[in-house]
Amino acid sequence: MPSNNAGPLAGVRVVDLTAMVMGPYCTQIMADMGADVIKVEPPDGDDTRYISVGPARGMSGVFVNVNRGKRAITADLRSESGKSALRALVEQADVFIHSMRSKAINGLGFSYPEVAAINPGIVYTNCYGYGRRGPYRDLPAYDDTIQAACGLPFVQEQLTGEANYVGTILADKVAGLTALYATMMALFHRERTGEGQEVEVGMFETMAAFMLVEHANGAMFDPPLGPAVYPRTVAPNRRPYRTSDGYIAALIYNDKHWAAFVDAVRPPWAGSCYATLEGRAREIDTVYALLAETIAQRTTREWLDLFRELEIPASPLFSPAALFDDPHLNAVDFFETVDTPQGPVRFPGVPTWFSRTPGRVAGPAPELGAHTLEVLDELGVAVEADAAE
Repeated sequence: MPSNNAGPLAGVRVVDLTAMVMGPYCTQIMADMGADVIKVEPPDGDDTRYISVGPARGMSGVFVNVNRGKRAITADLRSESGKSALRALVEQADVFIHSMRSKAINGLGFSYPEVAAINPGIVYTNCYGYGRRGPYRDLPAYDDTIQAACGLPFVQEQLTGEANYVGTILADKVAGLTALYATMMALFHRERTGEGQEVEVGMFETMAAFMLVEHANGAMFDPPLGPAVYPRTVAPNRRPYRTSDGYIAALIYNDKHWAAFVDAVRPPWAGSCYATLEGRAREIDTVYALLAETIAQRTTREWLDLFRELEIPASPLFSPAALFDDPHLNAVDFFETVDTPQGPVRFPGVPTWFSRTPGRVAGPAPELGAHTLEVLDELGVAVEADAAE
């Protein structure tokens, strides 16, 4: 059972048929918040078990992080005994979540109508590459292809001169968070009404909405008032500023920050045409270029001290590895060390805070099939060889 019985999702049982990152990231957060997440894997396991380094085969770093605190069973869902075990799980579940394509889950006999016939109150979440109502519904999808489809490499090309993916699996993670909030909304509705329902989250639709928050811009209006791009974020000179001895990130953005900067530094180019946010926005790439010339004249430490004094947002540049030693993250006890069968693991922890029902790292990631016998015994399901292998 989950180790965090004080979390806000304590008492919620999740049947997790997701793989890779989108769905597992969603259910990892549920586990950290106290839910009993039962990960159902085929006999060979989730492919993510094998995609990066780890202390044992099948326990890669990516897998261990997004599947921590879950219980794992293996089941061959092509067999009747495997299907029977999953039906027994469904009977006692609050959430059923999967990341198979529609044809695959339907072919196994676990479409929403079939699952709801077993448990009418269940929240059934589909994690898809593309939603079922459109012509792309049967296309396979991964983070790279969804980044391309939603326009990320295009805006990166505007920014850097070359089309590139961003250096993180952004589509997977944003879609995972979207699946989480959508599932939680459906659970909230069930709490008030008793009604279960089906939820669908498409990576493409999620990232289209995500990208168009700012990039819809003038194209939203009828007739359009400008292109579908937010100029500030794609300005070629929008990049960390080179200092005399390194780099610094800073955003001298609103009029208060701008006036404080100009008063303290007195750059010769800071005329009235740049005195307002509206004026700077019209010439944003020029503003970035002029700031770059000025910031190159002092050290990173000098600028950081000044920006902190003026309360202008600024930061040195750090690597992901530096986060493990970050004084703020350590002061808020962000990292949690968990003893696992493979040795201690220092997990990046729960980024949210609750005064009454705090989340916490739910525990180690499960080895393949580690809880099959335990879970089936709880359900009162007789163990057959092809259900547990």
